[in-house]
Order: sequence, then structure tokens, then C-alpha cells
Amino acid sequence: MKTLAAIIVLATTLHAQDDPAAGLPEQVKTFTDVFSTVIDEAADPVSSEQAIFEGALPAMLRTLDPHSAFFDPDRFTQLQQMQRGESKGFGTIVSIVPGRVIVLQAMDGAPAAKAGLAAGDEILAINNIPLGSLEPEQLIQLLGAARQQQAVLDVRKPGNVRLFRLTLTPALVDSPSVDRVFMIAPGVGYLRITSFEEATGKLLKDGIEKLGSEKLKGLIVDLRENPGGAVQSAAESASLFLDPDQLIFSVRPRRGDEQAARVPKLNEPYKFPLALLMNGKSASAAEILAGALQDHDRATIIGEPSYGKGIVQNVFTLSSNTALALTVAFYYTPSGRSIQKPLESGSLNVAAKATPGTFHTDHGRAVVGGGGIQPDEVMYPPNPSRLTIVIEATGSLTTFASEYLQAHDVTDKFEVTPALMDQLQSFLSARKIQPAIGEWLRDRALIQSKLKQEIVNLKFGVDKGDEIEMRRDPLVLRALEKLR
Repeated sequence: MKTLAAIIVLATTLHAQDDPAAGLPEQVKTFTDVFSTVIDEAADPVSSEQAIFEGALPAMLRTLDPHSAFFDPDRFTQLQQMQRGESKGFGTIVSIVPGRVIVLQAMDGAPAAKAGLAAGDEILAINNIPLGSLEPEQLIQLLGAARQQQAVLDVRKPGNVRLFRLTLTPALVDSPSVDRVFMIAPGVGYLRITSFEEATGKLLKDGIEKLGSEKLKGLIVDLRENPGGAVQSAAESASLFLDPDQLIFSVRPRRGDEQAARVPKLNEPYKFPLALLMNGKSASAAEILAGALQDHDRATIIGEPSYGKGIVQNVFTLSSNTALALTVAFYYTPSGRSIQKPLESGSLNVAAKATPGTFHTDHGRAVVGGGGIQPDEVMYPPNPSRLTIVIEATGSLTTFASEYLQAHDVTDKFEVTPALMDQLQSFLSARKIQPAIGEWLRDRALIQSKLKQEIVNLKFGVDKGDEIEMRRDPLVLRALEKLR
């Protein structure tokens, strides 16, 4: 028979094994001892914010998975703005090549336009940092940092040797998540969703109504480069195309019962055919939308296998305007596929939850599990030729287009003529870009389309230039074939 003392020891041991916080006081004391020693004795002064916000907390979360994260006050404010579809900046769209940043568009009413920045202007320096020696990655980093506070820009305007110095103060800039809506072919619309935010479902519906609603013969929804966002918006978007009470996704948490999101019972969906475009950067909420439409045989998906981020994250608001984004469950498509790909590191046993194998759609089509969304038709973008790489890297088309617009006025009926292509060829030759005749003839049609796009970008705005690009995009052309 066990003594009372033995029973108490056994109960304490079991409690310590069951309760992960049982040894917490001793662990917290060790942490505070280390923290105090670092603050008092380190050779260089260490701020408590730096030690905790940038050191201890991120290090602890790295043991879980790559997506759980701690948000200090600045990052938490940015997260809240992203969820509302807000972003701070100057309201410009630029072309970036090594050592050069050329403005393609300054949005009406934005800080850039108010300061006098316009399409065709070249930014030579930011806050006295010359851009001429910087690589594209460095330029992107510098531009991103400059948008966070007041910036001084040295600018050269087309046809003017004198430099202008402009001071820009960043402001909230409207960046709708459904940013391209136009007819790509007779009866067929094209619509791009760049992310999923609170207003995305409504913007998607508004875009469809603008294109003709039920009169459409088909719709291409572009989810390429879409990193995801608000899952509720993805569910609202899916409901625009699915029948009442159909399953959109399910959630399987660590504890508790499985939860399901379904289409509202009185839903009235659109019935026209759909094609979805995806690539390796389509993730999270974008994958939830694609998985639901694929499993219910509602859309044809074309492109690359998606990223494979299917985790449920709750954002817990903490003290001092900080927050914690923590993975608490996993998303599954209607057929039971895990969207999350197995992780190589972290304590989450995602590999066991990725459910590899074959699943089936409503009509019995086989779809592959194991993480991410596999397209119905896999297509990768074509590799660029050597000539187009050189032309893009040097920014030659943007420079030529800017100079052309100084001397010519163009209308919305503008086309690139053979004579203009000859002028471009001479322009490139003067800059030591002299392809062989066969190389030029092979890429001529593509270069002609790209030149038209650059001229339209500078004259009418990037949204109009994007229409030209999409009309030559191989994935869009294939989607048109499937819809027809």
C-alpha cells in the first residue's frame, strides 16, 4: 500500500507532466536573471524593447512555425491598416531597373501628384542617397523605407536638364484589393484580386456587375501573386459562385470539434463559367477560394501549384498595443485536402495533417492532396529571351517611350507602327543593344506589344497598360480557350 506522502508525490509528478506551466516560475526566474545580466553587463547598451520585442519573443515563436509572429506597436498598427485595405505611401507606380527609378503613374490627389511628380519623371536620389549605383533589390528596400516618413527626392523631368527637389509626406493611399476589371474578349471579363481584405467580397461583386453580371459568357479571376488575407472575404467571394449550403472550407483545431463554413442558404450565385489563374505565390485565402471552386467543379484552375499556406491564425491583442499572431488550427478544402504543406521545421506536426493522396470533386474528378492547390492545367510562364532580358534590365523601353511622348501626342487608339519599331531599333543600337536579325525578328511582336504598353502606361496610367499585357499573357490566352 502506498503511503500518503508517496501518493502526494505521484500526484504532483502527474500534475507537472500534464500542466506545461507547472515549472513556469523557475523558468521565468531564469529568464529574468539572464535579462537583467544582459541589461547590466553587456559591453554595448541593450534596450529592453530590443531584447524582448526583437529577441526573446521572436525566438520563442520560431520554435512553433514560420507564420506565428509577435507584433510590436508599429507592426501591429501596420497589420490593422492592411486588414482595412489601407497603406501608407506617396501614391506612385514606378519602373525599377538597376540604378534607375522612373515614375509610370502618380495617382490623382496622392502626395506625389500634389508635390508635382508626374509620369516620365526620373528619381535620381532619395534623402541625398544617389540611386545610380544601387541594384533593384536595394532600390526596392530604399523605396519601402522612404514611404514610412517624409522624404526628399531629387527628380529630373523629361527634356529638362535641371534637377527638381521635391519633399513628399506619406499619407494613407487607397489600394483596392480588386484593382483590374475589364473585358478581355467579347463576352469574357478579366478581374484581378491582389489580396483579401474586408471589402474584397463587395469589390468582387461590384466588378462583376460592372462587366455585365449574368450577361457574361465567362470570367477570368487572376489570383497570381495574391498572398491571401481575410478568410471571411474569401468565403464571401466563393459564395458568389457556389450553390446554397455548399461547403467552402472546414477547420480542424488542436482541441474541440471540426468547424465548417458554408454558403448561405438563400444564396443566389452567378452561373457563368469561371477560370482561375494561380502561381506559386498564391496563398492562404486565395487557396481557400480556389480549393472550394475546384472541389465543387465550379472553375478551371490554370497555372502553377499554389504556395500551400493553410493555417488558422488568431491575432491576440496584448498589452502596450502589441499583438500575437498564433497558429491554432488548419484549413481543409471541401473534399478534405489540407491546404497547408508540410513544414521542414517547427514543433507543429503539419506533415501528419497534410493528408497526401487522391481526393475527388463533386463530379468525381481526382484532385491531389498533400498541401497547396494543384491546378487542373499546369502552366508556367515562358522563359524570357536574352534580348528581352537586356531590354528590360536597361529600362530602354521606358526611356524610349518617355522621349517619344515628349514629341508626340497619342490617343487611346494608338498603335505601334513598323516605322516606330525601326526608330526603336536605331535607339537600341545607339545604346549598344544590337541583336542578330533572327533574334530581332523572333522577339519583334513581343517587343512591339511591350513598347505599346510602356507608352500607354505613361500616357493613360498603368491600369490601361496592364490590359495590353494581359491580352498577350499565355495563361490568360489559355483561360480564354478553356472558357470558349
